[in-house]
Amino acid sequence: MFRTALRNVLAHKARLLMTVLAVMLGVAFVSGTLVFTNTISGALQKSSAKGFDHVDVAVTPKWKDAEGDRVGKSQELTKDTVDASARVPGAERAIGVVGGFAALADKDGKLVGDGFQTQGGNYWGAKDPRYPLVEGRAPKGPDEVLVDSETVKRAGYRVGEPVRMSVNGPLLEPVLVGVFTTDDGNVAAGGSLALFDTATAQKVFGKEGTFDEIDVKAEAGVSEAALKAQLDKALPRDVVETETGGTLAEEQAEAIASSMSGLKQGLLVFAGIALFVGTFIIANTFTMLVAQRTKELALLRAVGASRRQVTRSVLIEAFVVGTVAAVAGLLGGIGIGVGLRSLMGMLEATVPDGPLVITPGTVGTAFAVGILVTMLAAWLPGRRAAKIPPVAAMSSVHAKATTKSLVLRNTLGALFSAAGVAVVLWATSLDGSDGQAPMGFGAVLLITGVFILTPLLSRPLIAAAAPVMRLFGVSGKLARQNSVPNPRRTAATASALMIGLTLITGMTVMAGSLQKSIDKMASEAIEADYVVSMATGNALSPDVEQKLKKLDDVTATSAMRNSPSRIDGRTEFLTGVDGTAFGKLTDFEVRDGAFAIDGTRVVVDDGTAKSHDWKAGSTFDVAYEDGKKERLTVAGVYRGNDMFTGIMIDNRTLAPHQTDPTDMLVMVKTADGVSDAAKDRLEKALGSNPAIAVQDKKDISNEIARMFTLVLNMVYGLLAMAVIVAVIGVINTLAMSVFERSQEIGMLRAVGLDRRGIKRMVRLESLVISLFGGVLGIGLGVFFGWAAGELLGTRMATYELVLPWDRLAVFLLLAATVGVLAALWPARRAARLNMLQAIKAE
Repeated sequence: MFRTALRNVLAHKARLLMTVLAVMLGVAFVSGTLVFTNTISGALQKSSAKGFDHVDVAVTPKWKDAEGDRVGKSQELTKDTVDASARVPGAERAIGVVGGFAALADKDGKLVGDGFQTQGGNYWGAKDPRYPLVEGRAPKGPDEVLVDSETVKRAGYRVGEPVRMSVNGPLLEPVLVGVFTTDDGNVAAGGSLALFDTATAQKVFGKEGTFDEIDVKAEAGVSEAALKAQLDKALPRDVVETETGGTLAEEQAEAIASSMSGLKQGLLVFAGIALFVGTFIIANTFTMLVAQRTKELALLRAVGASRRQVTRSVLIEAFVVGTVAAVAGLLGGIGIGVGLRSLMGMLEATVPDGPLVITPGTVGTAFAVGILVTMLAAWLPGRRAAKIPPVAAMSSVHAKATTKSLVLRNTLGALFSAAGVAVVLWATSLDGSDGQAPMGFGAVLLITGVFILTPLLSRPLIAAAAPVMRLFGVSGKLARQNSVPNPRRTAATASALMIGLTLITGMTVMAGSLQKSIDKMASEAIEADYVVSMATGNALSPDVEQKLKKLDDVTATSAMRNSPSRIDGRTEFLTGVDGTAFGKLTDFEVRDGAFAIDGTRVVVDDGTAKSHDWKAGSTFDVAYEDGKKERLTVAGVYRGNDMFTGIMIDNRTLAPHQTDPTDMLVMVKTADGVSDAAKDRLEKALGSNPAIAVQDKKDISNEIARMFTLVLNMVYGLLAMAVIVAVIGVINTLAMSVFERSQEIGMLRAVGLDRRGIKRMVRLESLVISLFGGVLGIGLGVFFGWAAGELLGTRMATYELVLPWDRLAVFLLLAATVGVLAALWPARRAARLNMLQAIKAE
């Protein structure tokens, strides 16, 4: 039986090639994802470990939890704490560390170092062992800075030249006095690092007189654990926490691995989709192969082979096919991993150097996926073939499915579909994240149910194409009839394309609806001409609003800032605004009272008001972040949204209680409204700072559109793998169908149908099958897009369903194109059959 199985594999090389290719693509995607993420993650982890070479123990401030009227805050590390750490027995030195956001621009004014992190810090004393200088000297004073060598190379700066940079808004132009190297994994991942002297760093990052961390280096022969124990004795435990450098390196490595896991999981999801689609093709292929060999298998049963041996012979064929596909897929995956890394370099996403990582787990996964998927897909056809009695197989009475099996299949499909629809509809009634898991489960049930029902659905849907098919004469009529006799095969082929188009359509509907909803949210709430914010999403300096207020054509400005507070024993964030100008810059629906913000009068969104049982005229006590208390009055309740929510208070009331006030954004209204000239004046007033974005509502909309377009294009690119696998499935099915119908095609040729007619018949059959899959996929995709939108609508009041009819038409055209392209080779093969040999074929 083993020799028989191997002979069958070798005898059907051309037919099994497509199956090998389908499995290989899925395996290549899986192994390529693992090779790429393991390589990048390994290089980052190795680099991050080097970054802690000069830290044996790190001292960090302890966080004081919120309690009563006291807002939670971090303790402070001072120069005294640094000196005390340096005096501890076994300590060689102690370095105070200050850090924060710092964006650098190249000579053309474009941001650099925006890959992983854009950071600033302090250079300790005349010589800092953490950052070896390769050129220049240490910085002194507020007008000097050091920059890491990779960023200097990308930006094109030289020692002695001014560097354009921003820490929280205002443009700084310190002179580059030195260049250093660093093994920091964040910098190696594409970030940037700028260093000031300690006093300047404390000032620009708003931490005057304090440090974020103290790095302590042990003397020779003193272990990290021993030094940590000494520091724990010497420093107040209620103020500081200590951690060894080895532990910190492990934590950063885990953080990097965690950040890579999202990318890995996303890629593996699409690899799984490709394999899932490929499973249909494999099962379809083996079903047809087994059907073509039923007489052969019957003879084997007649001469003594058992059912188990017949099933085993089919599984051996699947094992051989899966092994070949796994080897080819692993090699292809290694190529994909190398290609993805090169692509990141082409996109200027700097990644650290490191060897290509091919772990035993990657190799094992490739073989497990390739072999198991193929064998599982082949098991059912093999088992079904083994159960056919030898006499029935020889007389072909088994060829058609029994009424009982069809009824059972249709009943099962209807139950799964109904359950899937019910679960999805129930999930839409839940709030936000509570409905995600049920909706995912319902989607799986519904797709499974539709797949089971596709043989039943194929007849009416394909019959609906009859009027169009008649336009193609005899070829069209034959193509439609050829799609109906074996509905299971037609369904399995169409299902592969259906799954890909379901996902593509669902994502497109979701993205279009979200963009429309966010645009509506912005247009409804914002009356300002411009919104000024940091392009990187960090906080703005209050100086930005002050500079904008001084402009002659600016009629109103309002900064928005957040500040923690304690209300009714729990932490609530207050949103500070300019009470006199905010009403001119926004337009909120007021549901109770008046939109008036001044002194101790505040406005709250409807959600917050409901949670506290407030209404217009209600009063409540607030404890600000400095611990001082005040009684506030609710002047009005407004309808909140994802852009504006919470308790809004006048900045003049809030600012005295803030230790380090920073703004989220500044809203601006100009005398002449939105114009290129007005925008140019605003940008110039801020020093043409590339880190600051000055956007009108159209700019905000375009930015959102770019984000959704980027995500959609990535999804389309990844799902293209599933579509390619689906194309292979259509080709495979048609090629085997042509082989099975050799006699029929020979007879058609003999009675006068020319080669062109034969080609047209095969192409139209492929077109019908592909459009059937396309219609199902688009229909399911629209349903899932609607359902996901209903779930999202519980959190986004402006959400509305938008059906992108133009893209849906493109997707249907894509399905038709798949059908036409997939039929090229089978149609050519059918047309070239020798009619006399075909008629004699058995």
